[in-house]
Amino acid sequence: MINILNKDHSIASHFMYEMRHKSIQNDRSKFRYNLKRLGEYMAFEISKSLEYKEETVETPLGLAKVNLLKNQPVVIGILRAALPFYNGFIDIFDQADGGFVGAYREEGEDIEIQLDYLAVPNLDNRVVILTDPMLATGKSLVKTVNKLLAYGKPAHIHVAAAIAAPEGIDYISDCLNIDYTVWVYALDDKLDTRSYIIPGLGDAGDLSYGEKI
Repeated sequence: MINILNKDHSIASHFMYEMRHKSIQNDRSKFRYNLKRLGEYMAFEISKSLEYKEETVETPLGLAKVNLLKNQPVVIGILRAALPFYNGFIDIFDQADGGFVGAYREEGEDIEIQLDYLAVPNLDNRVVILTDPMLATGKSLVKTVNKLLAYGKPAHIHVAAAIAAPEGIDYISDCLNIDYTVWVYALDDKLDTRSYIIPGLGDAGDLSYGEKI
């Protein structure tokens, strides 16, 4: 299942406009801030799909019924591009467990994904929110999920991305054999010959932290 959030009008379109704009996005601080705000917005949307339990709270004037999360999720960020996005999620799910995955692409005729670092809690029967702002080929995401299964089988994985390409969505659909839901703000047109999303916004990691060598 895929949820494409820009199908409905919201203030988040202002965040994405500034993130895509080739002049505005050069303000590194603003880009990180907008990516964080988009993470907060997406976390709120995902929260609607989680399980809740009814509790009673005593106010100064009486008792009130409220619905609270039945279980806290695990929020995992794929470094480095996900950091601002992840921070938006963890600000909303502020009691959640967190984790990090270090993955990067090795450029060549065929893109290879290197995954050198994992720091995650026990994931068995947990709801996992996996954050990566750009879902391009889907290869890093599939490799990450397969590695995470060594830490327990999640009850459900929510894949959260700011922008995705159809090729990436198709790839994870073909390769993932676990209960998952994809949440993207925008589903763009395609990948170019370098496997960058078109129209996309460029390299989210470089825009957040500078070009790497």
